[in-house]
Amino acid sequence: MESWKINLISVWFGCFFTGLAMSQILPFLPLYVEQLGVHNHESLSLWSGLVFSATFMVSALVAPLWGSLADRKGRKLMLLRASLGMGVVIALQGLATNVWQLFALRALMGLTSGYIPNAMALVASQVPREKSGWALGTLSTGQICGVIAGPLLGGLMADHLGLRTVFFSTAIMMFVSFFVTLFLIKERRVVVRKEDQLSGKEVFRSLPYPTLIIALFVTTLMIQLANASISPILTLFIRRLAADTNNIAFVSGMIAAVPGIAALISAPRLGGLGDRIGTGRILIFALGFTVVLFAMMAWVRSPATAGDAALYARICRWSLNACGANPVAEILKRSRNGANFRL
Repeated sequence: MESWKINLISVWFGCFFTGLAMSQILPFLPLYVEQLGVHNHESLSLWSGLVFSATFMVSALVAPLWGSLADRKGRKLMLLRASLGMGVVIALQGLATNVWQLFALRALMGLTSGYIPNAMALVASQVPREKSGWALGTLSTGQICGVIAGPLLGGLMADHLGLRTVFFSTAIMMFVSFFVTLFLIKERRVVVRKEDQLSGKEVFRSLPYPTLIIALFVTTLMIQLANASISPILTLFIRRLAADTNNIAFVSGMIAAVPGIAALISAPRLGGLGDRIGTGRILIFALGFTVVLFAMMAWVRSPATAGDAALYARICRWSLNACGANPVAEILKRSRNGANFRL
C-alpha cells in the first residue's frame, strides 16, 4: 500500500479518537464541576463556562506557535505532542479534587491542542494533488464519527461507572492515538526555513479576496460564540427539563450526539446544493434559520423537544461551516500548508 494511504488511514483513526475524546468530556463538565463541590446554580453555570472556555482560549493563543513549529520541525512531531499531552492532562483531570485544579488543567490542555489541524495539514501535504479533496473529506469523517459516538459512550460510562471513569477512558484513547501516530505515520518532510516562512500578515496579504476572508472570520466568530455560550450549560438546562435525573448524563449525551448524526447525513447534500445555487444563499438561509432555532430552544418544555431543536440547529451550523469552507478552500494555495491552516 502506498505510504500516503497508510498515513491517511492512521490519521483518520487519530482524528476519530481525538473527536471521541473531546466529545466524551464536554457535555458532562457541568456535572463534574458540581461533583467537585460547586452546588450554587449561578456559581455552577459560571464555573462550567470557565472550565469549558479555558482550553479554547489558551489554544487560540498558542496556535500560531504550533503552526510555525510544524513547518520547521514536521507535523508528525506536532501530532505526537498533541496526542501524548492531551492524554496526560485529561488523565490528571480525572484526579482533580477541586474546581480550581480542573480549571488549571483545562487551561493546560489548551497548550497540547492541535491534533486535527496538523493532521489535515499533514494529509494535504502528503497526498497526490488530484486526491487531496477526497482525502481531506475522508479525514473529516473521522472527527465527525468520533464527535457523534463520544457523547453516547461518555453518557453511558458516566451514568454507570462514574464521571471520573470518562476522563480515564478518554486518556487511554489519546494514548492509542499517540502510538498509532508514532508507529504508522511516515512523514515526507519538506523543510521550510524560518526566514522563508510568511507571517500571518503576509499570508493574509497574499490572498486574492481578503474581504471575503474577513467576512467569513466574523461570521465564524459569531457562530462559535453563539454555540459556545450554550454548550457549557446545556446539561444543566436538560436537567431542569427532565423528570428523571438518574440517567441525565446519557440523555445529555443523546441530545449532543443526535445533531451530529443529522449533520453527517445532511452536510454532503447541502454542499452539493451550494454548488448548484451558490454557497452564499445557503449561508444566509442557514444563518437565519439557526437564529430562529436557538430562540425556540428557550421555550422548550422537555428534553425531547430540546433535542429536536438542537438537531435542526446543528444541521444549519454544519451547513454554515461547510459552505464557509468552500470559498476558503478555493482561494488558499496548497503550498505553505502550515501557514494556511494557521490562518
